[in-house]
Amino acid sequence: MKADDIKTIAIIGAGDMGHGIAEICALGGLQVHLYDIKEAFVERGKQRIKASFEKMVSKQKMAAEEMNRALGAITGFTVLGEAVKDVDFMIEAAPEILDLKIKIFKEADAHAPAHAILASNTSNMSITRMGAATKRPDKVLGIHFFNPVMMMLLVEVIHGEGTSEETMQTSYELMSRLKNFRGNMVPVRVEKDTPGFIYNRLGAPIGLYMAELYEKGMVDPEAVDAKVRSIGAPMGPYEIMDFTGLDVNLHGNAYFAETLSPEFEPRGWMKRLVEEGNLGKKSGKGIFDWPGGARPTIDPAKADPNFDVTDIICLQVNEGTKLLEAGVTHSAAEIDKAVVNGGGSVFGPFALAKGMGWDKVAERCEAISKRLGIRWFMPTEMLKKGHIEI
Repeated sequence: MKADDIKTIAIIGAGDMGHGIAEICALGGLQVHLYDIKEAFVERGKQRIKASFEKMVSKQKMAAEEMNRALGAITGFTVLGEAVKDVDFMIEAAPEILDLKIKIFKEADAHAPAHAILASNTSNMSITRMGAATKRPDKVLGIHFFNPVMMMLLVEVIHGEGTSEETMQTSYELMSRLKNFRGNMVPVRVEKDTPGFIYNRLGAPIGLYMAELYEKGMVDPEAVDAKVRSIGAPMGPYEIMDFTGLDVNLHGNAYFAETLSPEFEPRGWMKRLVEEGNLGKKSGKGIFDWPGGARPTIDPAKADPNFDVTDIICLQVNEGTKLLEAGVTHSAAEIDKAVVNGGGSVFGPFALAKGMGWDKVAERCEAISKRLGIRWFMPTEMLKKGHIEI
């Protein structure tokens, strides 16, 4: 099957990610089957899509005719078997619970046509285990969009152990032809099924670093975020945690603790805030206050003069070399492409760090590791030897 043969797609889950994926697929000319467990959830997803389109029409960034065509391409379902029975492609966007995803893949496999490709939008869970739950592991892969889907260009195309090259190539081409309100989607191939894939894996040591600094009382979140934003970043690391949800971060860290290193175990401050229901933007309060969902006030005058943003870049480069060593991706340039298009950075970590000298980057990582007592930050052999090409 070629990308041009894909006419109908099922999106499993109409929540934050699911309705955004449905929106971009409808804009791309696909017939969309939007599924959720309750009719109210499906309708809410469709209304959010409609509101997004109407906003674009009001800004004259979209024609009313295009909006009506895209809305007409979306059909709601509350029975999974019916949602997938005549589709060419499926993207599962259910909550990040592996047992739930495996259940969905088993049922979809039983009802979807034999030629249909089944994909998961998971941000870090095992594509291989989902594929193993089906009789078509060669047609199972990861298709990981970023939130908000209509604004973020990156989409990771992820190879499970059983995924065929035909499935990878067809899916890559399909993603390449989709667009959001910023432009053409930018797919990046992930050649091995690994926790966090590329973008979130590079964020893992940053999350660990920031969590540990806060846990030990070594930083003030507002001061750090003010410093990071002072160099042009749209958000600081603590605001990003709040924006994505502290509960999401906690679950992600717990998963990394199971799959990468126990050192990723969620810190006490994060567990406490989640237990209190202070999840960040979604609850109105987390590390910061989000009044009415509005962004927190970060005072530029409070920028921490002692916080060195270079530390973040060095830790990202070191994590990137782990992915290169493992064959998760074949080039540092591909990692930089993922970071630029997934987070809005102007340059990726390798491009930023190259001028420092790889030996200096390695020394910085080792110093951070020893200062905090976290071995995960120790430099790789690739980084120490400087065997990196961009």
